[in-house]
Parts: sequence; C-alpha cells; structure tokens
Amino acid sequence: MGPLSARLLMQRGRPKSDRLGKIRSLDLSGLELLSEHLDPKLLCRLTQLQELDLSNNHLETLPDNLGLSHLRVLRCANNQLGDVTALCQFPKLEELSLEGNPFLTVNDNLKVSFLLPTLRKVNGKDASSTYSQVENLNRELTSRVRMISEELVAASRTQVQKANSPEKPPEAGAAHKPRPAVKLEPLHFLQCHSKNNSPQDLETQLWACAFEPAWEEGATSQTVATCGGEAVCVIDCQTGIVLHKYKAPGEEFFSVAWTALMVVTQAGHKKRWSVLAAAGLRGLVRLLHVRAGFCCGVIRAHKKAIATLCFSPAHETHLFTASYDKRIILWDIGVPNQDYEFQASQLLTLDTTSIPLRLCPVASCPDARLLAGCEGGCCCWDVRLDQPQKRRVCEVEFVFSEGSEASGRRVDGLAFVNEDIVASKGSGLGTICLWSWRQTWGGRGSQSTVAVVVLARLQWSSTELAYFSLSACPDKGIVLCGDEEGNVWLYDVSNILKQPPLLPAALQAPTQILKWPQPWALGQVVTKTMVNTVVANASFTYLTALTDSNIVAIWGRM
Repeated sequence: MGPLSARLLMQRGRPKSDRLGKIRSLDLSGLELLSEHLDPKLLCRLTQLQELDLSNNHLETLPDNLGLSHLRVLRCANNQLGDVTALCQFPKLEELSLEGNPFLTVNDNLKVSFLLPTLRKVNGKDASSTYSQVENLNRELTSRVRMISEELVAASRTQVQKANSPEKPPEAGAAHKPRPAVKLEPLHFLQCHSKNNSPQDLETQLWACAFEPAWEEGATSQTVATCGGEAVCVIDCQTGIVLHKYKAPGEEFFSVAWTALMVVTQAGHKKRWSVLAAAGLRGLVRLLHVRAGFCCGVIRAHKKAIATLCFSPAHETHLFTASYDKRIILWDIGVPNQDYEFQASQLLTLDTTSIPLRLCPVASCPDARLLAGCEGGCCCWDVRLDQPQKRRVCEVEFVFSEGSEASGRRVDGLAFVNEDIVASKGSGLGTICLWSWRQTWGGRGSQSTVAVVVLARLQWSSTELAYFSLSACPDKGIVLCGDEEGNVWLYDVSNILKQPPLLPAALQAPTQILKWPQPWALGQVVTKTMVNTVVANASFTYLTALTDSNIVAIWGRM
C-alpha cells in the first residue's frame, strides 16, 4: 500500500460524499499501512471525522499533527505501536482500541488515562478501573515523595550534626556491621489462581513467580508473573491489579520465566518485546503473549512434568527446561514471525541421575556452565554449543560436607548472589549455604566430585519439609526464603560479598523475618500457610510470596 489518496478516503468514508470535510466515519483497516503513509496534510482535511479505524496495519507510530480535533472513536488494534504519546492530539476521544500491539506496556495503559481524561472505553472495557489505578498511583507517589522529603531533611540534619562534632576513630569491625533492616509492609493478598474463580478455594498450590524485565536500562519492574493450578497471572505489585490471566484447563503450572526479545517490524525497525514462558504437569512449554492474552507457541518439551525452566542471561532466545524424566533440555525458541508464531529447535540434552529441581546458569559464564539443584545433589554441565556432543552427562557433582554422607543430598534452593557466590539450600537441615563458585571450580582439577568452598552458613527454619525455593537480589546483596509457617526469611549478605571470610563463622541469623500477616479469608484468619517461593524485584521495592493456600502476598518497601 502506498500513500493515501483523497479518492481512497472518499471510497472508504461514511457518509458517502465528494468532499472530505463531510466524512464522519473512515475505515482504513487491513490496508498494510505504514506510519509514513498517514499524510497529515491529507488527513487534516477530514474536519468532521468522529470515528477512525486503523486496525490490522503495520503502524509503529501515529503522526502528532493529524488535526482530527473532533475524533471520538479510534481503533488501532493489531499494529506495531510502541508509544501512545501522540494520542494527546485527540482531546475528545471517548473510545480507544489498542489490542494486539505487542510493544505497548502496562505503563502505556496508565499513560493513556493521563492523556485522555474524557475516555470512557479502552479495548471494549470500562475505563473507570484504569482511572482508579491512576488515582491509587498518584496517592502512592505523593506519599512516597513526602516520605523521601522527610528522609532528606533528617539526613541533612544528621550531616550538620556530624560536621559540628569532633571526628572519632572508626570502631574495630565497623565494616562488618549489617545495614539497618529494610522496612516492608504487606500491600496485597490475592486469590487470583482460584479454581473456577471460586473465593472458597484456599487449596490451590502456587509454585513460582518472576518479575518482568525492566523496559529501560536503570529502571525496575513492578510487574510480576505468578503460576499455580491451571493459571498464570500477571500482576501490578503497586496496585494489586491482575493485569492479565492465562488459563489452560487440565494443566498445573510449576514454573514461569521471562525473556525480552528484539523483534523486527514490518517496516524493518527493531522493537523490544517481553515473552513469558510457562510450564508444568503436562510437559509443555507455553510461550505467552501476555499483553494480547494468548499463547503464541507451544513446545512439546518432555513426556513428563516440567519442574522448572529458565532463560539464559547470555542468549535471549535460549531456554532451559528441567523435567521429572531426569533430563534438562536447552531450546532455541527463535523469534516470532509476523503472526507472532514461534518455531523452537532443540540444541542440547543434559542427562541427570535424579530429578532436577532448580536451574541456575553460572553467573560468570552463563553460556558455558549450568548448575542444577537435584533430588540427588548439586550438579554442573558443560553447555557450550561449540562442543560436538549434543547429549551430555553431569560434568561435576558438588558436595557440601566431608565424610560418607557428602553426596546424594537434595538441593532444592539455588541462586547466584553475585558473579561468584552461590546460595544453596537442602544439603543440611536448618541452614542455607553460601559458597564460592570460583574457589570451588578453581580447585577441582580433574575430579568429578568436588567439595564446595563454604563462605558462610545462614540459619533457616529447622523444618524437615522440602521444596521451599530461595532467591537472591544481587543488586542489593539480599537472600530470601519462605518457610512452613508463612514467614519470609531475609538475609543481608552484602558484607560477605564485599569481603568473604577466610573461614566460615558461626551460623548467621537472618537480618529480619517477615511474619505471616494473617489475612482474612472466608470470614476467618488464615493463621498458617507454607510460603513455597519468594522473589523481589531488582530494586527491592516489591516482594512477592506464593503459598500453598492459593494466596499471593505482596510486600512493598516503605
């Protein structure tokens, strides 16, 4: 399709007229239009236009000088739009459709509400819920600004007091003093995974969650994906609103993982697009287009259930899946075609001697080594793609103590806290182990079984129950883990990261324990639940915990 013409506009306009100024409704859908085809000099002659349909084209932007001041209805579904700022030129807009634009984000939905105060419907739904969300956001921002202002004033007073007081020599061991406990408050409790949407459901078990990658460098995400039962939910942690929900009847989801792909549009421009992978009982990986609410690819990955999956931090299209069939498979999901369809290919198969429970690409060399916590211990594989073997066995098994019981112990928690230090759980009751990857790997020689170089041991619950997953917030030097009582154990290990001890000290207590807030459900207090997993976003402003009683709990940093 080339540039628009007056003749075409009169053909597709209503009512029929030989003058553009009399057209009130115009259908330009399905013409394969690019942004440069929208000629402002031509379109501004539509002085009485009230309804415009631009759906099913290849538009990446809207010109900001179209001059359609009377426009009340605009349909832009199924395009390539990546920004909504240009909509402010339509001050009388009442109905708007933006479905099927994969590069628009949750923030764009909020931006629309700021730009178009007269809007009544968005994507066929009442816009009032979005306005309510914006009002909540305004209130929270106002509160946070006030709090920051008070902190700055207090800090300036402290600086003045320090400047007026004589200097004291630093105390011995001052560098190892822990930071003050982070103040977190419970914000939301959601039952968004209920079977048949029943409020009576306090039994669906929730297993995994992951924060969406931030869209801009230096930014942080407040959008988290959670899975459990037959549903995957995408939640805005700030407002507690469930933004999207994907259901697969007969499935039970055990794991979710995000990746951010660079997709080339019809016009040849590159756009960033977040894709969510979800997997579970049926051995299938579903690649979800969460903005549009549909599954755009299915990988028949394993014949048995998938326990966990993760994307490689080195390659945005490389996905590891770990199954009860005692195999880990590396896939290349590729990039979607113009219909948002994926064609995945299998790259490697890694054999395990027991069920793999957690996957963790080695932080310093994610394209070369993969760690896995398994029912039978902690193992490592060579995953370099320039090696000829496409099926591989475990290269090294890591053990956490000396003696006859050194191997064969379940490792059900695993995370890198920085490029060197690993946090792992399960090898000993009531402890989380911090150990050095570099020192352990550097001293292994040609051995196939290696004792880890332990840096510290953290005190945790003495429960004999398993499968509580731990996580780390590397930017803040924090390790997190739930327990069988509904609590969240928080460890500030930043001092260990800066200066690892020569020898492991005594068992270190948690920096703080967030007690289960005991929310109300079905007219009674939920006094006890297991927190299966807990994850924080990169800036540690939001923390999400999942329970075995169908409750998603979200904390916010004060």
